[in-house]
Amino acid sequence: MGDPMEENKKMVAAVSAVLNYLKEEDEMKFICMQNFALPGFPTPLNAPAASVAAGQWAISGRYDQMQMRTMMQMKAFHR
Repeated sequence: MGDPMEENKKMVAAVSAVLNYLKEEDEMKFICMQNFALPGFPTPLNAPAASVAAGQWAISGRYDQMQMRTMMQMKAFHR
């Protein structure tokens, strides 16, 4: 068996890395949402302004998918 103190340090480092990654992901989502709100932000393929609302729904859906994937991965690694 390994040293419990060393294992604790590894666990703290791993959890810290995951939390830092999730924090950065949330910050990037916030930045993307701010950019979509800018009046001069280009829309895909010069689409009409009505598609901006659909873009926000797409970002929200993508975020939900990534969150579900993360939760499933965490469950898989805890087995």
